[in-house]
Amino acid sequence: MKRFEDHAALITAAGSGIGAATAHRLAEEGARVLVTDIDEAAAGKVAASIREQGGTAREFACDVGDRAAVEAAVAYAVETFGRLDVLVNNACACHPDAPLFEDEDDEVWATDLDITLTGAYRCARAALPHLVASGRGAIVNIGSVNGIQDFGNHAYSAAKAGLASLTRTLAGHAGPRGVRVNLIAPGTVRTAAWAGRDEQLDTMRELYPLGRVGEPADIAAAVAFLASSDAAWVTGAVLPVDGGTTAISSGFKIMRD
Repeated sequence: MKRFEDHAALITAAGSGIGAATAHRLAEEGARVLVTDIDEAAAGKVAASIREQGGTAREFACDVGDRAAVEAAVAYAVETFGRLDVLVNNACACHPDAPLFEDEDDEVWATDLDITLTGAYRCARAALPHLVASGRGAIVNIGSVNGIQDFGNHAYSAAKAGLASLTRTLAGHAGPRGVRVNLIAPGTVRTAAWAGRDEQLDTMRELYPLGRVGEPADIAAAVAFLASSDAAWVTGAVLPVDGGTTAISSGFKIMRD
């Protein structure tokens, strides 16, 4: 039996990259998946690809910065699939730092925190009653090694560290209600954000003990584990999926540059 038979999942920012790979992975294992993204056309392509491969998926436009949009996405998932068992908070915003910290912009700071941290909060708040009702609910937050060590990006890193803290506090609150909450902290992953920067990725590859940067499928596999009954006694955990980069202390400046 597939691990997610008779499960329904909602994934944010699933129109590409880690989110798309996760949608495919959960669907391959039997889940009915709501592919959400601020770009509805991108979400639609992923959902269509899943259906072409024999899976069950729908798309829905969702801006996690908008509470009404989040609540509408959750309601649509429950209405369409009859339940909600898994929430994957993947949406984030990451703007480059100003050369000097004192020149950082308030709007950039606010945007990165609102989408990356508060967006996950909005989604968890809307989904939690349904996850409780499922009797096997799981939330998997996509964090970052930036929330663990210094790799630059002040606002994004602060947001990801905050997401790890929210993971722990929500795990304590939701555990007695039957819902597990965990976080994956990826290292560098080859997504569209790195398009045209193959040379930089090659340089960064040398800094990972496992000798390569990550692929979206690496993160999707970890999501599938934490969302499944295989992780039935795991909650409040931060799981680095980073090729070993947080286990070493050299080369960080090169990674930041």
